[in-house]
Amino acid sequence: MDSPPSNDPKIPLLPLDDPNPNHNSQINFPSSLESILTSKNLSILLGPLLSTVICLCVNLDGTVASRNMLAVLAWVFAWWLTEAVPMPVTSMAPLFLFPLFGINSADDVAHSYMNDVIALVLGSFILALAVEHYNIHKSLALNITLVFCGDPLNPPLLLLGICGTAAFISMWMHNVATAVMMMPVATGILRRFPTGPDHSVVASNFCKAVILGMLYSITIGGMSTLTGTGVNLILVGMWKSYFPQAAPITFSTWFCFAFPSALLMFLALWALLCCLYCSRSSGQALSVYLDKAHLKKELELLGPMAFAEKMVLALFSMLIVLWMTRSITEDIPGWGVLFNGRAGDGTVSVMVATFLFIFPSKKEKGEKLMDWEKCKKLPWNIILLLGAGLAIADGVRSSGLANILSKTLDFLEAVPYVAIAPAVCLISSSITELITSNNATTTLIIPLLIQIARSMHVHPLLLMIPGGIGAQFAFLLPTATPSNTVGFATGHIEIQDMIKIGLPLKIVGIAVLSLLMPTLGAYVFKTSEPV
Repeated sequence: MDSPPSNDPKIPLLPLDDPNPNHNSQINFPSSLESILTSKNLSILLGPLLSTVICLCVNLDGTVASRNMLAVLAWVFAWWLTEAVPMPVTSMAPLFLFPLFGINSADDVAHSYMNDVIALVLGSFILALAVEHYNIHKSLALNITLVFCGDPLNPPLLLLGICGTAAFISMWMHNVATAVMMMPVATGILRRFPTGPDHSVVASNFCKAVILGMLYSITIGGMSTLTGTGVNLILVGMWKSYFPQAAPITFSTWFCFAFPSALLMFLALWALLCCLYCSRSSGQALSVYLDKAHLKKELELLGPMAFAEKMVLALFSMLIVLWMTRSITEDIPGWGVLFNGRAGDGTVSVMVATFLFIFPSKKEKGEKLMDWEKCKKLPWNIILLLGAGLAIADGVRSSGLANILSKTLDFLEAVPYVAIAPAVCLISSSITELITSNNATTTLIIPLLIQIARSMHVHPLLLMIPGGIGAQFAFLLPTATPSNTVGFATGHIEIQDMIKIGLPLKIVGIAVLSLLMPTLGAYVFKTSEPV
């Protein structure tokens, strides 16, 4: 759960309604002390204070390094949860805390902040900025929605088109960016429906279905590719860090497992929305407010697709093809074999992003598709958060803290084999729903699951993948993920609506992973073979 920013309320030190203005019995604190006693500054002190208490009072059954790593975890997570300092700044804290606490060297920590996974994210975000700059996402969304609108209007089919578009875009762009860009497209369509005390119940229900479908489709779509969400990248980065000799999880191998899982969840979501919010008579009632003319008008306002838009779309398509074909199967190795395995997904991501600064836009003389001025909107907060997650995972492993903390989940060793995936999913999704973000949940729980897998003598991915994907099953509360917050802020849905759809969707997600992880997952990730 992402903590909302603090309002930094001041603690009142003086009475506001003293009848005697000359009364001198009040205590006057120095201004510097008053500044310290603000909630924001107390939150800042909380991190170092917890760290100090752990160093002085906690005695772990391990080395000093494991105790110090726990102290650093307390410091970093305290700042993350309270947002005492900006999240990107907290994400850089391991760069100085790890060397000072004797956990890892400065070079080792810095390496976590720029590896192939981070390069993959960096290149993808630059491409996403180009897509946003040229409004390609809006054009694509409106074109697909226009196709699914139908004549006469078929609300379930239209809902499928809107949600499918959101899910498809979130496969290639970060969930938060997709939600911010796609929600105005949805609300633009829904503005045609009446609001207020005299609004149509059918229209109100369809508005709820669209917003709920879009925000959950964004989450589901993000699960299916490595670039869709930071959780997938953190998981893959940890796999590479903990098991450097094992076969890496490539873009294509992840897609082969995650896309079928996401597709089953998406169809279940669509069926739920149709059953609860789209009645048989809704088509006739909604056709009064929504028809193809409205969508065509919005599409015309965007104008025809120019050379620049076509080039960005072509480069994005080329990147997807390169990701999917770098490593295909053992019999068909893919183009990566030409470079002896030295090229990674981040290699092509940055290479294709570089082309944006080389190819002309043909809008103005000498103008390229992208310039660095447009890249000032790069979400460095997410990039630094991913780096911090990888650094923390490496520190938890190297310090021995993972071995100690894994004992808190020892009960999983007694869980039957078929119940491993649902148990891990339930734990990780509950942590995300109630306590912290899905990125932070993954950072904390994956190292523990690796140690438990070793003690259970099972393949680590049998626990890691349900733990990572399960952390994204935060469907019940608007504060659980930024995507949920963006959808809730539209005003079309309430918390009970999220629970009505989110709870069965969470159950479906756990069931899907429980079914596919021992079957399709065993084939794709070769979990029957030793690591």
